[in-house]
Amino acid sequence: MSLNSVNTNLGAMVALQSLNRTNEALNATQKRVSTGYRVSDAKDDGAAFAVAQSVRADVAGLTAANEQLGGVKGVLDTALAGLRKVSDTMIKVRETLVRLADDTLNTDQRAQYEAQYEALRTQITNFIEDSTYNGRTLLSTTAPAGGDITTTRNEAGTTYTLTAVDGAGTMIVAAAPTDAAGAQAALGAGGDWGTINTVIANALNQYGSDARYVDAQIGYNRDKLDALDGGLGALIDADLAKESARLQALQIRQQLGTQSLSIANQAPQSLLSLFQG
Repeated sequence: MSLNSVNTNLGAMVALQSLNRTNEALNATQKRVSTGYRVSDAKDDGAAFAVAQSVRADVAGLTAANEQLGGVKGVLDTALAGLRKVSDTMIKVRETLVRLADDTLNTDQRAQYEAQYEALRTQITNFIEDSTYNGRTLLSTTAPAGGDITTTRNEAGTTYTLTAVDGAGTMIVAAAPTDAAGAQAALGAGGDWGTINTVIANALNQYGSDARYVDAQIGYNRDKLDALDGGLGALIDADLAKESARLQALQIRQQLGTQSLSIANQAPQSLLSLFQG
């Protein structure tokens, strides 16, 4: 092919191809700089983008699981607070029962202690009834507020169950004994106070263990979220320092390419001199 042709300008063609490649690279770099991602959609890297979407789904699932566990933690903490108050009150119940077990009390004294006992009994009832969080309680087995609570603990939807106890049926002492023998029986082996105190102690142990488990699971989920975010960043985040340097270099290449194309387009003008007399 003749180099002296006004129909075909090889130099301009080469310059244009080079400029187009530079513009494509510049657009890709500008996209990385503006989004902060090396892979912002499937067009950048389909395989990496698919993996990134899967990781994002795991992150969303773990975040949701921790939100649910946070609500369960509130229910547990409220139940433990209520049980602590019930347990503290049971100490006073025992103190009052010991006084009622004394056969030397006169009628007025016994009536006063019985009134004190009934007030403590009412307090226990109120503590149990008030141990609710967001409309749920573990100190009742009656729906809708009470009953076992099953919560998700991870992004796979794996569940963990908290078992409710019948606080009203198993943690409230009977009415005040009317005589010393009745108080002595309540304090004795197999008596009302000892039986109920054992139930309360077991519930404190159970929910204390549940609370530690939930706290540990929340902490683990947070650590896993950090690890997932780190891996996701390594997969799709752009190296902005590197991209900034590349952007400047490509901008210079673009300017030079434009100038080169301009010079190549002017080359056929020199053929006019061949026709000048």
